[in-house]
Amino acid sequence: MIRKVLTAALFASAIVAMAACSAPHAAVVEPEVTSKIPATTVSTFHCLSLYWSPESGATNKQVLVKFREAGEKKWREGLPMRYNPIVNTSWNWQKFGCQKLPINMTAYRGSIVNLKPGTAYEIALKLEGTDVSTVLKASTWSENFPIAETIKCPSGNTTLEITKSGTPEGYILYDGTGSTIDTNNQVDNGITINANYVIIRGFTIKNVKANGINIDKGHHLVIENCDVSQWGSEDVKGTGYGVDMNAAVFCRKDRDMHAVVIQRNKFHHPNWNTNSWAEDHTPGQGNKHPCGPQTIVFWEPEGNNVIRYNECWSDKDHYYNDTMGGAENGSYRGWPGRDSDIYCNYVANCWDDGIEIEGGGQNIRCWNNYLENVMLPIADAANSIGPLYVWQNVSGHSYSKPGSSYGMTHGPFMKMGFACDENFMTGHVYVFNNTVFQAKDDGADGLGGSSRIVKHTVTRNNIFQSRSKDTHSISTEPRNTDNDFDHDLISGRVPRGAEPNGIKGTPKYVEGSGFNFETKTGSFHLAPNSPGYRKGIVIPNFIESNNGNLPDMGAHQSGTPPMVYGVKANFVPPDVK
Repeated sequence: MIRKVLTAALFASAIVAMAACSAPHAAVVEPEVTSKIPATTVSTFHCLSLYWSPESGATNKQVLVKFREAGEKKWREGLPMRYNPIVNTSWNWQKFGCQKLPINMTAYRGSIVNLKPGTAYEIALKLEGTDVSTVLKASTWSENFPIAETIKCPSGNTTLEITKSGTPEGYILYDGTGSTIDTNNQVDNGITINANYVIIRGFTIKNVKANGINIDKGHHLVIENCDVSQWGSEDVKGTGYGVDMNAAVFCRKDRDMHAVVIQRNKFHHPNWNTNSWAEDHTPGQGNKHPCGPQTIVFWEPEGNNVIRYNECWSDKDHYYNDTMGGAENGSYRGWPGRDSDIYCNYVANCWDDGIEIEGGGQNIRCWNNYLENVMLPIADAANSIGPLYVWQNVSGHSYSKPGSSYGMTHGPFMKMGFACDENFMTGHVYVFNNTVFQAKDDGADGLGGSSRIVKHTVTRNNIFQSRSKDTHSISTEPRNTDNDFDHDLISGRVPRGAEPNGIKGTPKYVEGSGFNFETKTGSFHLAPNSPGYRKGIVIPNFIESNNGNLPDMGAHQSGTPPMVYGVKANFVPPDVK
């Protein structure tokens, strides 16, 4: 059933192409509305979330998606949406200490990606095998925020309190360009926000006891071009380990926090270290779960947040717990909140998860990130609502100190599985064109390692190259359920019956491939004689053809420029003819 998600869309694309060739001057047939139930959307700069519960929805019926820029004649195919209503559960969640919220989600949820900012789109949805359909319009966010007032902020040694709000028609810009907030570790926060429609720009923040920027309450916030370092306090005197989740950007009080954009910032070198899985955070108590500082922490936010173009790193003596993430793992919210995007970031130097996308996973998109010197690049344990999309990410060096109770020396590319209870594993996950890069046979393992539970997951075009001594490219845990693993380049074991069209082999990269820390650029092109070169498949709206050829497997398509991460990155949607 899951394989149909892609093949149906490809078949539909072929029909459209043939019709265009045979009847180039035929009249365009416009979609009609036959459903009494409207669909809704939620926007970001480059994506649109879709929600719809059409009449007669069922597990054997997908919703087919088409879209186009307003005013264009040609429709493009989107990835079909699968049936997955989420309703209140009755199992005893309380005994696990997990967060359960009253939730009733639409039957069909999905995303349109790779869109242009500030652009109007038309969308047509049709329930497969029926005449039930609807159309709607939506626009992506503009990257130009209207500014009603600019407040120039000088350097200082106390907390800057942001309390003046703007409006949708005009943000208040707090301009800290050239200014430094250095409190000499005398106050908790560098900046505290209690306002809406605000831009925080250009500040250097350091030497604070808790958090660089603390969001007490707010929405429609932009934090950009800031440099935050040396935050946080020691948790237990003499250990050198920091208070868990002190962060460069922190929000815990405001569950309604939403529409927060964190872009083009440098978050680096907190005051204190984090214990690895082989070390006690508090001596004598046996707590070996990493606890310490992070760069970004949101605690169960409402969502619709964008985290892009940031550089998050440190050194060997000041590691993070998770580099970016939050709470709760077993929940219907989690981090970074529904309808959110994480892309083009450089993420490094943690003892646990590089990017922690755990909890609801509801229309969260994670793409074009580079992660290295982490134990586990991307974590989604668990994904309760979905869909979660993870594509075109590259993972490099993975390491965990020997001596943990789990015997870990490195982690899988994606954690998968669950935290709290397996009943939270009800959301769909799509994993496309990612590269597990083994520069020195020191990268992450495959999908879920050898024994994590994987459910409701579709993979395509990934390079799952495990270390030479690892046995698995995809977990073979017996409880794996409702998965569709295929068309990937694999070096190790996969579940029985999986990857019928996969390629078993070792990728070969062009000379000079790898990541450059100084420029934050990477080259991960497959060599023409490599397995997987032009052996991928087209995935509508996600991975299109490569100059008329089949796409390559992996994150970096041949013939394209180096991938850029961090403050100099600028995501440009692929030009689809």
